[in-house]
Amino acid sequence: MLNKQLDKGQQAIVKRVSRRHSEDGHGGAAWKVAFADFCLALLALFLVMWLMASRQQEHLQDLLKAAGGSLIDEGRGKVSMSMGGPRGSLIDRNPLPSDGDTLSKRAVNTGERDPAGPGEGMRLSKAHYESHADMIELSQVLAAIGAEVGLSSNVRTIITSYGLRVLMHDTDRTGMFQRGSSAPNERFRLLLKKLGPLFKQIDNQMLIVGHTDSVQYADQSYTAFSNWTLSSERAMTARSYLLAGGMPSKSVLQVVGQADTAPINPDDTAASENRRIELVILTRGQAQAIAQMYGAPKETRPLLDDDVSTSLPDSVALEELRGQLHNEGL
Repeated sequence: MLNKQLDKGQQAIVKRVSRRHSEDGHGGAAWKVAFADFCLALLALFLVMWLMASRQQEHLQDLLKAAGGSLIDEGRGKVSMSMGGPRGSLIDRNPLPSDGDTLSKRAVNTGERDPAGPGEGMRLSKAHYESHADMIELSQVLAAIGAEVGLSSNVRTIITSYGLRVLMHDTDRTGMFQRGSSAPNERFRLLLKKLGPLFKQIDNQMLIVGHTDSVQYADQSYTAFSNWTLSSERAMTARSYLLAGGMPSKSVLQVVGQADTAPINPDDTAASENRRIELVILTRGQAQAIAQMYGAPKETRPLLDDDVSTSLPDSVALEELRGQLHNEGL
C-alpha cells in the first residue's frame, strides 16, 4: 500500500553526483597559484626595466652636465657598463656650475677654516703670483689641498718661465675620470671644487688642458669619437667643477684638448700618468701674450722690407716661362 502511495503522490528525485576536477589534479586552486607567480614575475621584470632606465637616464644627465661625455670605453670602442655611476646610485651627484656656496665665500673673505671641507678656508698671501718664489708658495698650497682630499700622488706642480703647471693625473691605482668618459670620480670632483675658492683669491688667469694616453679607439673614421674629443670634454668638465667651487669665469683664459700629443711619459705613451688635466697658471705677461694671439692686434708691422720688390714679371717673360715648363713636360 505504501509503495503505491509513493508511486501516485510523490515524484522520485534523482541527484546526479559529479566528481570534482580537483580530485583528478586538473582544477581547483592550482591555477590561482600559477597566475599569482606569473604576476609576481611580471612585476619583477617591470621593476628591473625601470631601474635600468633610471640608471641610464642619470648617466645621460651626467654626460650633459659634464659637457658631453661619451659612452665609449676609452681605447676599446665598447659601451661603458658603469651607467648611473660606479655603484649604480639613482641620486644625481653631478651639480651644475655655480658661483660657489655661502661657506666657501665666507672662508675666502675672512680666512677662517671652512667646516665644509679641506682647502676652502686656506688664505693666500697675495692676489697675484708672478715670481719664482710666488709660484713656490702657490704650489705648496695646491699640494696641501691634494693631500687633504687623498690625491697627493695624483697632483704634481712644475714651475716654468710662463707660470705654474698643475698636473692632476691618473695613477695605476687611482683615476681621475671613469675610463672613456668625462664624468670625474668623487675625489677629483672634491679636489676641483676645493680649488675654486683658492683661485678666487688670485687674479692670475689660467689654461685648462686635457690630455689622454695613446690608446686609440677601434673606430678610426674621421667622424668617430676620438682622444681629441675626450680630452676636450674632460677639460670642460674640470672648468665646470672649478666654477662650481667658486672660481670666477674670468680666471679661465683658454680650455683646450691635446689628446695624446704631449705625454709626460714619452717612453710609455699608454701609461696612466699621461691621462691628466693640466691647470697652467700664467704670469701676467704670458696671459697677455696669449690673449693678443687670438684677439684683435693692437699694432701692425709690415711683413716685407722697403727694398723688397713685390711686382710681377712682365707678360712676355711670363709667357716664355710657361712655354719652357710646357716643353719640359712640367
